[in-house]
Amino acid sequence: QVQLAESGGGLVQAGDSLSLSCAASGPTFGRSAMGWFRQAPGKEREFVAAISWSGGSTVYADSVKGQFTISRDNAKKRVYLQMNSLKPEDTAVYYCAARKSTFATTTVTGYDYWGQGTQVTVSS
Repeated sequence: QVQLAESGGGLVQAGDSLSLSCAASGPTFGRSAMGWFRQAPGKEREFVAAISWSGGSTVYADSVKGQFTISRDNAKKRVYLQMNSLKPEDTAVYYCAARKSTFATTTVTGYDYWGQGTQVTVSS
């Protein structure tokens, strides 16, 4: 069992940066691939970024490639999402997710545990 709690969301202006953090609990975190997803009002939850258990492999949605960076610290049981040059279209609730596999995936159904989400609002 893995429990996840996101933090770091807030209201920023276009062009600003924001760093999200996800704190995990449970004995299997170090063997879990992790992902970040987001959901805007009226839209489906979409993949943002994912990282393998070791941190050696990452994958990004095309819409955030070069703009966002995912990382993890297994000793601290944390996953991070650094978001730069934010745009109004990045406004959404951001969710951290963990899966019962060491390999990252981009699908919502590929993840087994979810956090409650943190709101990110980017004003123009």
